[in-house]
Amino acid sequence: MAQDRAPAAPEELVASFHTYEDFLDSRVTAQALYYLGDEDLARRVLEPGPDAVGGVLTRKEFEAASGAAVASRQSNQRQERTLASAGKELKDNFLRALAQREEANRSGKMNTIIFIRDRNASGNEISAYIDYAHRLQTEDFKPYFSGKKRLMPRRSDLSFFNWNTQLSTSNPSANYELIVDNPDTGLLFKNKRDRKCVNVDPMAATGDNSCRTPLSSELYTQVVFYDHITRRTS
Repeated sequence: MAQDRAPAAPEELVASFHTYEDFLDSRVTAQALYYLGDEDLARRVLEPGPDAVGGVLTRKEFEAASGAAVASRQSNQRQERTLASAGKELKDNFLRALAQREEANRSGKMNTIIFIRDRNASGNEISAYIDYAHRLQTEDFKPYFSGKKRLMPRRSDLSFFNWNTQLSTSNPSANYELIVDNPDTGLLFKNKRDRKCVNVDPMAATGDNSCRTPLSSELYTQVVFYDHITRRTS
């Protein structure tokens, strides 16, 4: 014997109907219409019916469920538009790590610094500390998550170095300023939101609310994530 199916949620019941009248019409049987002889009368007979008996919602319940269904669809659409990683097949550890951190960096809960070392198109070894949240705000990441482009060091990043030409650049970003003149600590990145410093020295502690995560990736020579959980200053 077939098992009884769980009753559909109100949002599922109303998903296919634009109006409450359309919903009622779908519940009117041919037999009922034959005996009543009028669609409006058939609707009025059905409308007070309890949801538990005939699967018929009241007008108020229909409107509430319809509103909830619309809000849910809009929320899903906003998330798909906002998260560049949504729906992508991520085959590399680096891309999966980016996706795991995307929402938090977009919302400001986290400001991740990514260290990448690899070779450019000319074969030169280059590296950079990249403000992930800033890059998310200023460029389209869908090509990165789809594998059409690689996230590469740029001279405009927090800190860039070309190991062959010895070219070095340093730049503040939307989330960090650099501290480069302290011989005891080396390079530090000071978060502009909570004023905490991220220490990228692998032999030192990363700092308050921060952690260092080296990552193996087939896409790059070396990758390290520095995740900083932001805290507002009082």
